[in-house]
Amino acid sequence: MYLFLGNILPRKALLLPFYFLFPRRWYHPCYELTYVPSCASFFVWSICQGRKLAWQTSLGNADLKARFAKARHELNVSTYQMVILMRFNGAGNEVQTLEALSELGIPQAELRRHLISLCTPKHKILKKESKGKGIEVGDKFTFNEDFTSKLKRVKVPLVSAKETSVGLVGDELPAGVEEDRRHLVEAAIVRIMKARKVLNHNELIAEVTRQLHQRFNAVPAFIKKRVESLIEREYLERDKDDRRVYTYLA
Repeated sequence: MYLFLGNILPRKALLLPFYFLFPRRWYHPCYELTYVPSCASFFVWSICQGRKLAWQTSLGNADLKARFAKARHELNVSTYQMVILMRFNGAGNEVQTLEALSELGIPQAELRRHLISLCTPKHKILKKESKGKGIEVGDKFTFNEDFTSKLKRVKVPLVSAKETSVGLVGDELPAGVEEDRRHLVEAAIVRIMKARKVLNHNELIAEVTRQLHQRFNAVPAFIKKRVESLIEREYLERDKDDRRVYTYLA
């Protein structure tokens, strides 16, 4: 999606890559982020009545045209990073607190992870008031107008999930994080199977793990449960001769 930071003239092109498998939305989205999904949903409804689009918001990416003090840059960011940066759009040096940004409806673990990614020394799009790598309750953030880069187009990478861990006991995860991971794994499985059509169990596990390793460590048992769930919902089916081979159902 093309959105804009600072005083930059709008473009006509509006691109929004998305996956639709599970319903996800923000509680307080800005107008720019509701208009396009509404149009897309209306279009699908007009040609496939009875069908409904559901948005997998954590898997998208966007290009933001940003104006800084010394130069303009095109920031390639994740959808969550885009939503966070939109809170600073045209706000000057307005301060945003962690609590205020929580109103966006982004899961807390992902919100902290994406905020840290925007505050790293190399990609310091936002300035964090407190010292240290972590995000604490009460932290305040401002837009870094002094950001500079030799590149015109800057890709802002995500930090690993380990760097934002919150000290959970054992394998316990917050309900919101576990739900998001279920959605990520199932979306990856469907994406892989749609492309490959037929795949055995071990190859599918390996490919899902490879695609998601930058987000979190998807253990085989967790992936297997999501495969079983997709089979029950008739996204996949087992081969009649070999139950360890899966077939994608169009």
